[in-house]
Amino acid sequence: MNWTREETVIAFNIYCKIPFKSSSKTHPIIIKYANIIGRTPSALNMKIGNFGRLDPELRKQGIVGLINGSKLEEDVWNEFYGNWESLAYESEELIAKFQNKTVEQVDSKNYPEGKDKKTVIKARVNQNFFRSTILSSYDSKCCITGLSIPDFLVASHIKPWSIDKSNRTNPHNGLCLNSIHDRAFDRGFITITPDFKVKLSKYFNDFLDDSSIIDFFLKYDNREIFKPNRFLPSHEFLDFHERNIFIK
Repeated sequence: MNWTREETVIAFNIYCKIPFKSSSKTHPIIIKYANIIGRTPSALNMKIGNFGRLDPELRKQGIVGLINGSKLEEDVWNEFYGNWESLAYESEELIAKFQNKTVEQVDSKNYPEGKDKKTVIKARVNQNFFRSTILSSYDSKCCITGLSIPDFLVASHIKPWSIDKSNRTNPHNGLCLNSIHDRAFDRGFITITPDFKVKLSKYFNDFLDDSSIIDFFLKYDNREIFKPNRFLPSHEFLDFHERNIFIK
């Protein structure tokens, strides 16, 4: 059976949520979504490989994905690559549809009733997609410390979501940080420069005798972050944070 557009959009969703090098027919995420759309894990894994051939960031790393692919994959890629908010919500709606559910039922959260309910649901869905994509891109490791405990990790926006609504779901606007460094980044106590190095604020000058500050912050000053395997942070967003959020 030929793949439908709906199935292909879902496959692109999964492509964003799973580290490309880890994708296999035995990966639990591949198995889960293959069952949802009624495809074999091998077929879904092959579709992930087909999307890999279209990714310019993988090509820069010498990773070419699978050689053969379909025109439909190219159409879905061209429609949604860079249009992350639409991809996030539409693909999650389709995943729910294949389960004969609504997005709200799949999420199983309590949402307020009223005219703003759909807006809240969409924001939650997009936020979950953003987190999954960012953690996948960084192999679920903090890009500063390498900490790999998922419950301590945050998909942090570089350009704050309150300032730039159009890039709230853009994975190029994200960093995987542990909760302490996320807080420091959000408050402007640290920044990541456009050449991907950690930079500390003068704020820490008052705490130079504190051994915990040395362990948590000072030893990372001017150190290059662990770069993601996909969705490299945008120089534009990093420059914005350094110029407008960072406390010099």
